[in-house]
Amino acid sequence: MSPRRTPHRAADTPLVHRVAAVLLRYPDPGALACLDDVTAVLPAVTDAADRARLAAVAEHLRSLAPTEAAQRYVATFDHTRRRSLHLTYYRHGDTRARGMALLALKHTYRGAGHEPPQSELPDFLPLVLEFAALAPEPGHRVLVQCRAGLELLRRALAERSDPYTPVLEAVCGRLPRPGRRERETWRRLAADGPPAEQVGLEPFAPPEYMAAASAPSAHPTPLPASVPAPTGENR
Repeated sequence: MSPRRTPHRAADTPLVHRVAAVLLRYPDPGALACLDDVTAVLPAVTDAADRARLAAVAEHLRSLAPTEAAQRYVATFDHTRRRSLHLTYYRHGDTRARGMALLALKHTYRGAGHEPPQSELPDFLPLVLEFAALAPEPGHRVLVQCRAGLELLRRALAERSDPYTPVLEAVCGRLPRPGRRERETWRRLAADGPPAEQVGLEPFAPPEYMAAASAPSAHPTPLPASVPAPTGENR
């Protein structure tokens, strides 16, 4: 369980999600260029603990040479399944169920008027956080649905005292307190790992569901590549 729980409906929660999305992006020159914007908007984060958490990660990234920042990111998130940024993997592994979960996420994005990019799976945490910043109500539901992945990722980062841990603490701390059954599910997943059935990610669903999920909304809005600048406007 994360060390602190705050009301998930706090007015600054979309801003926390916006900043967290930037900090969890691959630190290419574009993402690193946003760190000054992150610092500029942090005073608007009203929770002092979250403000300090996000500031610490921004300062850590700023202290690294770009090459080192990239290498550390890859070592943290890309070399082990225990620290994957793809949230549905923790619960479903590479199974048919994960394909359905990914399809449902795309349907949720489109239902809120946002078209998920083709270059990323819809469960990629920075993308989920961008969506939650732009569409707080459905975004909150997605974060709750992916809660197991968020908590297991937070715990895996905390175990190694990883510098990215405070970002996950800020995000998890904005979600409702979990129940006993939910905590037991996390313990089981942590002990056993995700299902190992290797069947690819193609979803298996009734044709009518597939058609509904793939239909775009009337005015889809692409999700941004990264969090907006400090004015709060999309880049």
